Amino acid sequence: MQFNLAVLPGDGVGPEVIAEAVKVLQAVGRRFGHGFDLRYGPVGGVAIDQTGEALPGDTLKMCQGCQAVLLGAVGGPKWDDPAAKVHPEDGLLALRKGLALFANLRPVRVLPMLADSTNLKPEVVRGTDLIFVRELTGGLYFARPKRQWRTSRGRRATDTMTYSEQEIERIVRVGFELARTRRKKLTSVDKANVLQSSRLWRQVAIEVAQGYPDVELEHMLVDACAMRLIQNPTYFDVLVTENMFGDILTDEASMLAGSMGMLPSASLSGVPQEDTRIFGMYEPIHGSAPRRAGMDMVNPIATILSVAMLLRYSLGLATEARTIEHAVEQVLEEGCRTYDIMNEGKTKVGTKQMGDLIAAKVGG
Repeated sequence: MQFNLAVLPGDGVGPEVIAEAVKVLQAVGRRFGHGFDLRYGPVGGVAIDQTGEALPGDTLKMCQGCQAVLLGAVGGPKWDDPAAKVHPEDGLLALRKGLALFANLRPVRVLPMLADSTNLKPEVVRGTDLIFVRELTGGLYFARPKRQWRTSRGRRATDTMTYSEQEIERIVRVGFELARTRRKKLTSVDKANVLQSSRLWRQVAIEVAQGYPDVELEHMLVDACAMRLIQNPTYFDVLVTENMFGDILTDEASMLAGSMGMLPSASLSGVPQEDTRIFGMYEPIHGSAPRRAGMDMVNPIATILSVAMLLRYSLGLATEARTIEHAVEQVLEEGCRTYDIMNEGKTKVGTKQMGDLIAAKVGG
């Protein structure tokens, strides 16, 4: 089979981890007889330098003509001036809006061989297997009004959190559909004791739940959820929440797996269901880490596992996705580690070697 994929390496370590993910993707192609037509484009800081825009129109058009997008990371100190008119992260928001990517999936699974690699007690994190469903195109990040101004008493700024019934309904439905394929438990995270938007969120979640009598729905305040994630992460199965809460909670949850370098993500334009292919953008949850760029040390596993999600959700290649995931586990089981998950007695490897090892396992 032949597939068209957009590849956006981005900034910092983005091109390095993307190179290893592409290496694994090509190994999948050789083993299973698939062809991948990879089309590259700039986004983020590198795009600002080249065109003055964080998301050039040609890049967006290219992505719209492909079946899925593989993204590295964007940003860095070079573009951090708060007074600048354009920031690399603007490219991410524009991609999400321009590609109608409203559902962000972030699985957090603690692999048995890495239970000792976290800052938490192994007996607390062992067995953790949960997935966040984060709303991606609403809330504070897309606030209207969003502005900063001066008054006679000093500077002021505002960001307005707004959600419609339709935005909430579609993301909550994603959560229910995923829960049906897992342990049939959905935790809806909000701040309904304070925020009107969260009260609407809770109301809509209850209404949608009527169509999923086989799934247990629980409501949890975001502060309680943050505490429970550290106290008892195995309690959770699927969690659904709004944009900003999801951004914060998923970074916290990444520490359960030992490193941000272990966690992939998928941003989808539809509800994932069996035997469906959904357009999506796939990326590691970590940032561009510019201080480590070019040092051959960052962990490429999150990006490689993002390729597995791409194969599963956008191309309908579940067997190929499982092959990548199994290859990652095999390499880790054999004791190979990048610096961020390194333990005494293990073999330290760099970015390229980790990619080579996983690609070799995928190749069979």
